Amino acid sequence: MKMELIQPFISAADAVLAETLGCSTKIGDVNMEEQGYHRHGVAALVAIRGDIEGRVILDLESATAVKAASVLAGADVAESAEIVRETVCELANMVIGNAVTLLNDQGFHFKVAPPEVHASEDGLQGTRDTETLVMCFDTPHGSVFLNIAMRYNRRRSRERATLVTD
Repeated sequence: MKMELIQPFISAADAVLAETLGCSTKIGDVNMEEQGYHRHGVAALVAIRGDIEGRVILDLESATAVKAASVLAGADVAESAEIVRETVCELANMVIGNAVTLLNDQGFHFKVAPPEVHASEDGLQGTRDTETLVMCFDTPHGSVFLNIAMRYNRRRSRERATLVTD
């Protein structure tokens, strides 16, 4: 997986989490996921199509998701699972929005689907031509996982190969 594709998502997640939770984040575990992804708490999935294709899952441990929702709402929302899910989708939207801006500046063109709640306990594994990176951000409020499965569109890959050989 090319760092130029994933770095914007990592930078965006770090900035959004630090701002939202009001604390610093530290990157914990980073690994390439070969099996299907297993959700850790409350997760949102965003699909991307175009020059870049794939998906990003933002997955907050349940207590971390409640803390983030409470901070954004300005009140304790532990009793409202719906607000917590909506907050995780909004955080995913913020992360993707920031990352998309960086990727657009690099000349990539793509469409981003709205975030949707990822409720499945497991599944969503990479494909033969798409590697999946899972990164953990450690915060004082718990862990946040960023699952990135991204690749160049086949057409875009051929264009890049042609440019390199010319």
